[in-house]
Amino acid sequence: MDIEELTLPQSRRANQRLHALVPGGAHTYAKGDDQYPENLAPVISHGRGAEVWDIDGNRYLEYGSGLRSVSLGHAHPRVTEAVRRELDRGSNFVRPSIVELEAAERFLATVPTAEMVKFAKNGSDVTTAAVRLARAATGRRRVAICADHPFFSVDDWFIGTTPMSAGVPAETTELTVAFPYGDLAATERLLARYGDDIACLILEPAAHAEPPPGYLAGLRELADRYGCLLVFDEMITGFRWSEAGAQGLYGVVPDLSTFGKALGNGFAVSALAGRRELMELGGLRHSGDRVFLLSTTHGAETHSLAAAMAVLTTYVEEGITARLHALGERLAAGVRDVAAGMGVGDHVVVRGRASNLVFATLDENRQPSQEYRTLFLRQLLAGGVLAPSFVVSSALEDADIDRTVEVVARACAVYRKALDAADPTPWLAGRPVKPVFRRRA
Repeated sequence: MDIEELTLPQSRRANQRLHALVPGGAHTYAKGDDQYPENLAPVISHGRGAEVWDIDGNRYLEYGSGLRSVSLGHAHPRVTEAVRRELDRGSNFVRPSIVELEAAERFLATVPTAEMVKFAKNGSDVTTAAVRLARAATGRRRVAICADHPFFSVDDWFIGTTPMSAGVPAETTELTVAFPYGDLAATERLLARYGDDIACLILEPAAHAEPPPGYLAGLRELADRYGCLLVFDEMITGFRWSEAGAQGLYGVVPDLSTFGKALGNGFAVSALAGRRELMELGGLRHSGDRVFLLSTTHGAETHSLAAAMAVLTTYVEEGITARLHALGERLAAGVRDVAAGMGVGDHVVVRGRASNLVFATLDENRQPSQEYRTLFLRQLLAGGVLAPSFVVSSALEDADIDRTVEVVARACAVYRKALDAADPTPWLAGRPVKPVFRRRA
């Protein structure tokens, strides 16, 4: 379709209604319409496989599905069938269901570096539980987060460090310190500075670049030497890097780790996993002070745990991680080729592991630009590609990747025109997209 034909009148009206009823117009800030070109934020009707339809009747190939959570594609048959089997059997009980045991066994068989697991509903709950457990186990107050990773939790210990810190007491924020990714010397200086006050180092084990050789093992050694815990946030890397997570791929075992997103293929389930002697502090089989680890009404919801088991089984039996990498490699190569061919190879830049691709949009001076991102997103939407990132799902086919590359080529042709004019404004048709974390609305 032409960009002029994409007007989305029903989505525009629905967005207005959403803003009247839901703060921010969405239940996740990253899904807000400020993340999309003005008046081109589709409201979704339904999805199947790698495609979604908006309420205006437009169909899109979707990337980054469910903020990376729908890695098998929408309404995956093995997952939906597992969920259906549980729906008529009841969803929550006054005592643990057998599904809780089966899900724990399946998870720990898939991620053998962990010895115990506890399920919850979202990533923030389990990362905060990991921090609380680290503080309880060490008797220390401070948390050291990796400064190069964008998000760990909605809770005060992390959100207080972002530009959206309103409502978080300064004394809480002061207990969180930061270290740079890939720099062991800087991390050791931080540990030396705060001595015996740091409870844990928490980071994504990998993100948009591979960890430098020896880096994760070096962090493991530093944590052991300074008496703090090493916590891996595997919300994104879990299963996309390998069936056993990044810890399984890189062979470095953290004390605690957290999983979510891909674990439920869109169903609400997350996990805190780790060493038995630490996890048991949140249990009943010790004589020390009890730790309020995780206690959630809906963490035991049977159909979400059934979804998780189906996801884990599908990943292992169907080689999903390898498929994600193959699809991502095809997409990255295609985008790089057409960007170079249009003379914008230094401006439309694909980054990240093949299973977790993102793109950067750079201006004439090769600086990140929200204006050029807006231009690029508008052209992708007009071509039927909904892509805040290039994170693939296994439901994509080679033909889908090739079609996406064709749309990217047309977008790059417009990008070249804007670069030649040194001004993308004529192609924006409204305000530019905005960063999620900013102080002012």
